[in-house]
Amino acid sequence: MAQAKTLSDTELQRALDYTATTKAAVRNRAILLLTHWAGMRIGEVASVRYSDVLNADKQVLSEIHLAANQTKGSKSRVVLLSERMQQELAIYIAAHPPKDMNRPLFPTQRALGFTPNTLTHVINGLYRQAGLNGATSHSGRRGFLTRLSEKGVSVRVMMQLAGHSQMSTTQRYIDTRPDILRNAVELI
Repeated sequence: MAQAKTLSDTELQRALDYTATTKAAVRNRAILLLTHWAGMRIGEVASVRYSDVLNADKQVLSEIHLAANQTKGSKSRVVLLSERMQQELAIYIAAHPPKDMNRPLFPTQRALGFTPNTLTHVINGLYRQAGLNGATSHSGRRGFLTRLSEKGVSVRVMMQLAGHSQMSTTQRYIDTRPDILRNAVELI
């Protein structure tokens, strides 16, 4: 099976531009960016609750503590949020304030929250409608790790940010694009 497409900055912007035209634009943007800017798995995004991202004063935290039942592999992990991701979540939460802090951050119209499978279909549909062939719900996570690699972040740090226990798993996520290869040989 082919790996999910890693989006360029232009392609990510195209996905976000299309997302802005959707009925649940603010929600869809926050979901997409949690995969691209925080490297979260789609199942983690589906399971995150208001209490995971807000403190007692209902301010967005700088990190999300995911319990073992919210992650792949049943191991708890911490997801660090950049300032711009915190701002995006604050915008979403201002539009969708919590009624119950223990409820899913991203509720649906028919159910309490998304299942990972349903959220995968939503994200894949957004990419397809934006004309991004090969992009899937895993594209954000691959892009997150590829961008960190391109910026010189060590594999060990990326491994921890991704919640991987094996370095080889992290390395499989890193996409080597032609421009990066060209820049590498120019370093000599």
